[in-house]
Amino acid sequence: MKINRFFTVPAVVLATQFSFAQATADSQNPIIQNFVNEVSNRSQLEDMAYELLDGVGPRLVGTPEMLAANEWTASKLRSWGIEAHLQQFGTWKGWQRGITHADMTYPRVKSLSATQLAWSPETRKPIEAEVVILPQVSSKAEFDLWLSSAKGKIVLMSQYQKIGRSDEQIKEFATPELYEKLKKEKEQATRDFQNYVKNIGYDNATLPEALEKAGAAGVAISNWTGIMGANRIFGAKTVKIPMIDIDVEDYGMLYRMARKAAKPRIKIETQSKVLPDAKTFNTIGVIRGKEKPDEYVILSAHLDSWDGAQGATDNGTGVLTMLETMRILKKYYPDNKRTIIVGLWGSEEQGLNGSRGFVADNPEIIKGVQAVFNQDNGTGRVVNISGQGFAKAYDYIGKWLNAVPKNIKDQIKTDFPGMPGGGGSDHASFVAAGVPGFSLSSLNWGYFGYTWHTTKDTYDKIVFDEVKNNVILTATLAYMASEDPEFTNRERRVMPADEKGEVAKWPEAKQPRRDSKNYK
Repeated sequence: MKINRFFTVPAVVLATQFSFAQATADSQNPIIQNFVNEVSNRSQLEDMAYELLDGVGPRLVGTPEMLAANEWTASKLRSWGIEAHLQQFGTWKGWQRGITHADMTYPRVKSLSATQLAWSPETRKPIEAEVVILPQVSSKAEFDLWLSSAKGKIVLMSQYQKIGRSDEQIKEFATPELYEKLKKEKEQATRDFQNYVKNIGYDNATLPEALEKAGAAGVAISNWTGIMGANRIFGAKTVKIPMIDIDVEDYGMLYRMARKAAKPRIKIETQSKVLPDAKTFNTIGVIRGKEKPDEYVILSAHLDSWDGAQGATDNGTGVLTMLETMRILKKYYPDNKRTIIVGLWGSEEQGLNGSRGFVADNPEIIKGVQAVFNQDNGTGRVVNISGQGFAKAYDYIGKWLNAVPKNIKDQIKTDFPGMPGGGGSDHASFVAAGVPGFSLSSLNWGYFGYTWHTTKDTYDKIVFDEVKNNVILTATLAYMASEDPEFTNRERRVMPADEKGEVAKWPEAKQPRRDSKNYK
């Protein structure tokens, strides 16, 4: 009931405020106490979130907005007296999103909820055409015969979703028997569609190309997450015709109309711009070490995002955490022993390109890295830290964690020595190079189902009290890593055998993709 929600929110806020106060009492180190007090009472997180997410907006590689984000982060660091610069690691195809308008014009008029996919070409002038669905055929030969009939049509390419409700909602309200029935029907429908695509000899990348070659006027998909209102937005697979994503509700309506031979028509207008190739940068901030300047503690987060929304939890919250951490380290830790670097990476979403570029281009820094702390997966408080396969990781991570305020430390589960990250986020670029890089893994808060790469990854999904928690944690870990009299041990664990009896291998260090040539 609504009344319960109104009473619950203040209780959560009070509990969080109490936990910050408790954190101060738990810590005996005056520098760490200053971290807690600053974050609790003078946080700049919300102002920075407004400037980055509402002001700059989404940060797709190759766009003017990505460059604006690089420049904004560098300017913010300089405003705190921190040395900052942009380090180029490559180029990418230039593009800028414009408006997306999609309307059904027949058999009735209705505005549609749709988003142009990244790098999709503009329409120049609105395109109006009949909507058709994929044919009921069972072989590539049959499908290729049909292709010519797609000429001049807008083709619905995704699986039809009979029920647009989340699994959680169905489970809550359906009888157990009905839930199992609907679950099996959905699973079977997914298998049937996967088999269909396999039988016609195409995939998600090659099918749009084939439709474009056949003369289709446009391609529409619905990359629904399974949660009402949330669709994932990635890149277009067409070059000359528009490719759009339509919300599950409107997509389903068009699909049913086309299947019933109602011959629906839609009009699409997109005003994106294809721009010259753009330079791609990492934003690098540096606080020089006073005692061991050639040893480094690196704070890591990727600055780029997909652009269906604002990129708030992927990875605005990681960026905000690392910026705020640098601010309070500069203010309350003036005699840092080791050099502290913040790396805000570009083009993570296309394969960790920014962080891989940094590793490849800065061998002297990599040689002297004490530790890397990376935060990526959403707005939640950090609840897991793995040793990433470094045999002695417990010796130093455990020691550093002991200085973290108890209410924060007690939330965290650890796994030592753990297994090396293979590529899910930027810490993996360092781990592959044999550098102790650690993921500060966050509580889910609906990340993968609701905000990850979706149209709902917006400012309002940030839980700032959780991000404050992560700033205190990260600042404490960075401080402790900088102060540690010993350089971290890089010995790797003995890798275990998998279920087939084959010994697992340490991830291979990979070169970054320096440009967008042949990128799909």
